Amino acid sequence: MNFLTTAEQLKNELDTLRPLDKEAEARIMQKFRLDWNYHSNKLEGNSLTYGETKALILFGITARGKALDDHIELSDHNTVLERLIEVVKGEYPLTESFIRDIHKLLFTRVSELETKAVTPDGQSTKRKIAIGRYKTQPNHVITVTEETFYFATPEETPAKMQELIEWFRKEKEKPDVNPIILAALFHYRFIRIHPFDDGNGRVARILMNFILMQFGYPPVIIKTEDKENYYAVLRLADADELEPFVEYITENLIRSLEIMIRGAKGENIEEPEDLDKELALFERKIRTIGRKIEIQKSKAVISEVFNKSIAPLANSFFNEFRTFDKFYIQYHARIYIDGKAVLGEYDNATHYAKQELDQIQINIQEIKISYFHNEFNQDGFGTFSYESRIIISFELTKYKIKNDDTTIIYEKLYSEQLSEEEIKEIITLEKKKHLEFLSRKYDALKQNG
Repeated sequence: MNFLTTAEQLKNELDTLRPLDKEAEARIMQKFRLDWNYHSNKLEGNSLTYGETKALILFGITARGKALDDHIELSDHNTVLERLIEVVKGEYPLTESFIRDIHKLLFTRVSELETKAVTPDGQSTKRKIAIGRYKTQPNHVITVTEETFYFATPEETPAKMQELIEWFRKEKEKPDVNPIILAALFHYRFIRIHPFDDGNGRVARILMNFILMQFGYPPVIIKTEDKENYYAVLRLADADELEPFVEYITENLIRSLEIMIRGAKGENIEEPEDLDKELALFERKIRTIGRKIEIQKSKAVISEVFNKSIAPLANSFFNEFRTFDKFYIQYHARIYIDGKAVLGEYDNATHYAKQELDQIQINIQEIKISYFHNEFNQDGFGTFSYESRIIISFELTKYKIKNDDTTIIYEKLYSEQLSEEEIKEIITLEKKKHLEFLSRKYDALKQNG
């Protein structure tokens, strides 16, 4: 069963539960609004945490030490969402004027705003943002392969935006229109034009959800933890592969539909990561009170760090890097303790490493988690291998997590353990390095003909 079919079936189930109890609907939409505000702004670099976002929106409490602009940006985005939720209840048309008004509301309290830009000769620069108006200068971007990706020119933008609205109106009136495909394609076509100097990503997600909500669907929340996948399917769309992007949007819509159905039934709508974020915020708060007790390095301490942080990291690391196996002839997972390889594949590698640790009588200096891929299996690329690795070094009062000999990702006291979110970040960084390595190999092959 594909994602679109699943989403349509869930939508039908949701419709049978309508009309929703007013209190239940308000509770559901508050969650969507909090998640939407946090994730959409975080994707664009906002520094506020989920807990700080919640405190600002629900109670007007600002976060100490965080930039005022980040608070204003998030608050203005929330104003847009509140208006959107209200107007979507009626037959409000999607027009260019409406789109420009959304952009204006996003920056309503900003008197002067600058954004990064690239000059025609490829030099980095800055320029002022035209708020609520289409761009007056090019806003092309440099890709990871250092190529220029061209959006619509300022001269083309008004006509292309008019074409986009006309296309949307015609598609919306078709009797067999699929609202999910329509909303996803509108998002991508808008991004491809990039009509504003800044804020295009936030506006695109707002408009996509406006379309979905007009058809009775809940909003799609693109989570900041999943931004690499979001950007990856956007890049595929840029290469004329639109299906992965539509599938990605549909998959995330399914999660929203499931939340809304649970809420309509009076069930718990909180997700596991919501509690994790609240706990993380509480942990940061209590760290400011009193003096942290420092635990010094010992065999017992390292054993506990291994059980609570390194073993979960290694297990996730090995599981995630299996996705690269299909590109290579040989591959193996290893854990090294002070340079000595611990034999054992995948699921039992951490088990044997723990046995080895228990037998060592001295304090160790380093553990390395390694996934070695040997001999790329596609003809024409030449012979090459790649080692993905995470290094954990142990000092007197803390341990460090690195992805090479010098780059520190995290530094922890022995009383602190890696969270699930931190483990995901560590693995994502290393997976990105491997993918970039393969992309460079591909680009070199293409250039050499």
